[in-house]
Amino acid sequence: MSKLKSYRLLGVDPGTNVLGYALIDIHNNRVTLIAMGVIQMAKLGEQQLKLKKIFERLQEIIKEYNPAEMAIEAPFFGKNVQSMLKLGRAQGVAIAAAITNGVQVTEYAPKKIKQSVTGNGNASKEQVAAMLATIVGQKLDKQTLDATDALGAAVCHFFQSGSPLAGKKKYSDWSAFAKDNTNRIKGKK
Repeated sequence: MSKLKSYRLLGVDPGTNVLGYALIDIHNNRVTLIAMGVIQMAKLGEQQLKLKKIFERLQEIIKEYNPAEMAIEAPFFGKNVQSMLKLGRAQGVAIAAAITNGVQVTEYAPKKIKQSVTGNGNASKEQVAAMLATIVGQKLDKQTLDATDALGAAVCHFFQSGSPLAGKKKYSDWSAFAKDNTNRIKGKK
């Protein structure tokens, strides 16, 4: 990636009934939303059929949009072990779909995604969605939270990747960051 001036990222929010995905282009340190949506599986019933649909549909998306990398949200720890196992399987199948097509995968914890996008690891899904709308410069009201969570994973990866487009510079405070990134601050050009 070091010599690329632009590239595409796929974000995935894994789920067994609804899986969110989003594709962004990175060009000249700017994020452009290309596509986002969900894969619905609630009506499929059997777990194996859901996993098959995740694998096949993500392969189609990867072949259509040709992302360079995929960022996926890690399952969070819950009390229901069966739900965690199902979610882990969905995540594994999504990762397999990416690596089968030569797409590099990075996993991010939900708190890391929220922190990266909003500056607050405890932000609500609605707060994350509002900040993402600002980052991509378009309304996301008609999108499901699963799709915006996937967009959050992709944007987080861009911010965290250390790619030449994201910049590797570390900042000591907000004012230093703002001074170097006026194009990323709303109302500034």
